[in-house]
Amino acid sequence: MNIAQLATRRYTTKSFDPSRKIPAEQVEQLKTLLRYSPSSTNSQPWHFVLASSDAGKAKVAEATSGFYVFNAAKVQNASHVVVLCARSEINEAHLARLLAQEDQDGRFATAEAKAGQNNGRTYFANMHRFDLKDAQHWMEKQVYLALGTLLLGAAALEIDACPIEGFDVKLLNDALDLRAKGLSAVVVVALGYRAADDFNAALPKSRLPMDEVLSEI
Repeated sequence: MNIAQLATRRYTTKSFDPSRKIPAEQVEQLKTLLRYSPSSTNSQPWHFVLASSDAGKAKVAEATSGFYVFNAAKVQNASHVVVLCARSEINEAHLARLLAQEDQDGRFATAEAKAGQNNGRTYFANMHRFDLKDAQHWMEKQVYLALGTLLLGAAALEIDACPIEGFDVKLLNDALDLRAKGLSAVVVVALGYRAADDFNAALPKSRLPMDEVLSEI
């Protein structure tokens, strides 16, 4: 399957077959995709909660009550559900943890290289924290990079997916005790295999013409 075929194949799944489960080896691949997702300055300001059991999915589904009930079945019938969370803050402890991991993984040939990485990342983190005052928004943008990685990877594995923003953030944060962990839910992805009656699978994809969305210079 080439990139064009992959792009046109992927669509938002509206109805999952609850009897079909993603094989364990592919779940591990999806977890690896999330772990290795790109982020600005390798800031990794995220945490991912993977729900595979009925009890786990029920916890996530608590946030699809009331106005968001139209998303409840997607969460409950999916094989797996991922809650993509952003950190509540990007502080010195997190920056030090990142630098230590990079050092452990052999990223720095010299002490100067290590210092340069630390100074660069700290500069941008502090810019968003103290100057632009948009650190939370900046971190959430990094989470969406992970979302794109997950969706494209799932499509490559022929796994169907539905990204979901329609949920009560406070209810989900409470259900998963995210605030106590310094996190907040940003977006949810239901993963599995479409049901035979998934109407969206039979509809043609609709996007604006290429010349309206892309310019070449």
